[in-house]
Amino acid sequence: MTVLTDIVLSPLVPAALLWILSGLLVALTAVSLWRRARGAWVRVIPAVVLLVALANPQWMVERREALNDVAVIAVDESFSNGLGERPARTTEALDRLRETLDTLPRLDVRVVPVADAAADQGTRLMGAVERALADVPPGRRAGVIALTDGRVHDADALSAASLDAPLHVLLTGAPSERDRRLIVEAAPGYGLVGRAVDATVRLDDPALPDGTPVPVTVSRDGQPEGMLTLPANRSETVSLPLEHAADNVVELRADAAEGELTAVNNSAAISVNGVRDRLRVLLISGEPHAGERVWRNLLKADPNVDLIHFTILRPPHKDDATPLRELALIAFPIRELFEEQLENFDLIVFDRYSRRGLVPLGYLSNVTDYVQGGGALLLAAGPELNDVISLYDSALAEVLPITLSRTTIEDPFVPRPTEDGRRHPVTAALPGLEDGPDGLPGWGRWARLIDARPTGGRTLLSDASNRPVLLLARSGEGRVGLLLSDSAWLWAKGVEGGGPQAELLRRVSHWLMKEPELEEDALRARMVGDSLEITRRGMDPAAMPESVTVTGPRGTETTLPLSDQGDGRALATLPIDAPGVYTISDGDRTTVAVAGTPNPRETAAVTATADPLRPLVEASGGGVHWLASDGLPAVRRVVEGQSTAGPGWIGLRDNRAFTVAGVDQTSLMPVWLAVLTILGGLGWAWWREGR
Repeated sequence: MTVLTDIVLSPLVPAALLWILSGLLVALTAVSLWRRARGAWVRVIPAVVLLVALANPQWMVERREALNDVAVIAVDESFSNGLGERPARTTEALDRLRETLDTLPRLDVRVVPVADAAADQGTRLMGAVERALADVPPGRRAGVIALTDGRVHDADALSAASLDAPLHVLLTGAPSERDRRLIVEAAPGYGLVGRAVDATVRLDDPALPDGTPVPVTVSRDGQPEGMLTLPANRSETVSLPLEHAADNVVELRADAAEGELTAVNNSAAISVNGVRDRLRVLLISGEPHAGERVWRNLLKADPNVDLIHFTILRPPHKDDATPLRELALIAFPIRELFEEQLENFDLIVFDRYSRRGLVPLGYLSNVTDYVQGGGALLLAAGPELNDVISLYDSALAEVLPITLSRTTIEDPFVPRPTEDGRRHPVTAALPGLEDGPDGLPGWGRWARLIDARPTGGRTLLSDASNRPVLLLARSGEGRVGLLLSDSAWLWAKGVEGGGPQAELLRRVSHWLMKEPELEEDALRARMVGDSLEITRRGMDPAAMPESVTVTGPRGTETTLPLSDQGDGRALATLPIDAPGVYTISDGDRTTVAVAGTPNPRETAAVTATADPLRPLVEASGGGVHWLASDGLPAVRRVVEGQSTAGPGWIGLRDNRAFTVAGVDQTSLMPVWLAVLTILGGLGWAWWREGR
């Protein structure tokens, strides 16, 4: 404790009045002396005593307690500061700083660890410093020492005025570090499936001459796709074809360079949302029937579908007396549809169609080739399929996975999922699937069924006798669907409670058009909140993998067990703590998922630099030192007005702050003394003037 003594005034009247009275006293005294009045000096004595009494001088004794200053050590614990020898340098410097600062008087030290911020905000070091000093008044701030690689992403969060203390940066990296990195400068967020999009990328490697060709590996959705060459330190435009809807994640990866700090940023990911152009569907209806509008209404309700619908009102050989002006204005464009434009359709639907000479057999062979080459075909069949002129007796039989008995079952039945149907994404979890008695579907009945025996594909729906109702199959590169009943419209009408007619037919058509979400044997991953949700689909429970391996954007691997849900899905969840591209593999299939941005800030640039913090360091009077080459600088306490940094040393301000513990005051002019002195002076003045 420090004791301070002093004489202070505690006026009994306002200071202005005291000054006025003093002025009057001086003026009256001057007049008296000018007129040579007797006793002028004697009258001054009681007046002066009165003024002193009114000024009330005090003897003050103040007891002060010194306050410690506060120094902050901000320790960068981000990913980039964990590379190479930086963790060892950081730990050693922190230990030595603690030892040094503990020997300095009147100093409290706060160590603030700073990890990666969430949501790809990078290293928020200045924000952490601001929070650490929030309860410290400016008069007690000694300074801030930052142990960091300099890759700070909130350098402008504090100004020199708001910091009000010197900032010293001790860089944990080395000036000679080498790092090669891939940068995505521009990329579209979405594009049309089947077309290519252009992205601008750059491979930075200061150790290579500009333009040096560097081989780069290209992967799509976790699968290797090929190689390309990028010129070093120059921007390059690459063309990326979009092969499917939803996210198309393309990774570019360059080999690690000799002596490189890390290879984690040698890759860059481009995530483009594939959007299907308007799907072109050809719907050909045969003879009019009660459910003919079901398919038309379903497809027309989808704004992403361009529907071409032809209804066969009569076969070409049928003749009647209808005037030509009342017939169709155009002939059925057989050649254009089944030869010239066939490959442009995404799906062909035959709805209760039978061959009556309208489409020649040669054109149906084209449809077979179209399917095996990657197209999609759906047959919604009725009794016409049992005719000898049905599509079953044409070239299409090559892609149809059934054998017909030529019998129509007229007994009403409720479609029910087979074992495959309960695992297949087209029919799994359909509304009402478990709402009936004994776990059966709570759906309405259908009127009739075409009897057939499956020869391939998967039967998803059947009747009570296990006769197939809905079959899906692959043929070559394409897909085929068979709906062996023309009674689906009963669900749309709500007969006996109806059923999920629209959802079922939508899923069937989208599976045929290769919608990724409806693949029955697939590995998928997506972000749900702050977690990665992994779904493995499979039709064979015995062949389902037990676990998946997740490789994070920083190379860490995590093995997760899969939990079988019993409906064709096995699930796993992984909390995500860093943005970037995650690669998921079950040993057979591989997929990728993007958390946040595919190219996070923290790994974009990792070489040590003081550039982000240098303006604040210079404005606050601090210094920058490289631990690898300069070593740990000496630490000094400096007072106001002195330099706070220099070669080989850094300074922490000594504010000499204090708090007042107590104050004692004693009046130097007690009342009794003032009264006695004034009365004595007045008596003396009266006696002097009376002589």
